[in-house]
Amino acid sequence: LATVTKDPSCGCCGAWVDHLRAAGFPVRVVESEDVDALKSRLGVPAELASCHTAEVGGYVIEGHVPAAALARLLAERPQARGLSAPGMPPSAPGMDIPGTPYEVVLFGPART
Repeated sequence: LATVTKDPSCGCCGAWVDHLRAAGFPVRVVESEDVDALKSRLGVPAELASCHTAEVGGYVIEGHVPAAALARLLAERPQARGLSAPGMPPSAPGMDIPGTPYEVVLFGPART
């Protein structure tokens, strides 16, 4: 189960949730006016922050990470805190404006 915390007014976050669901991930959405507090508590570095934060299988998923990258993370289970697609990359799932390459970053250390 992926728990996605997002600002109630963010539409692209909902589009990313739809992307995860279409890829077969069960998703629970939590709306919060203070997503930054969650990011801080979960150890998301400020330079990797995006518009929503998910918790999946003991990992933190920050922003518009593709479902395929999330599936790989869960299959390989590396020692890390999580994955981020920093900022709001235009061509990332949920943003869907093709043509702009972006990075998905594995960050750590592992959660304790």
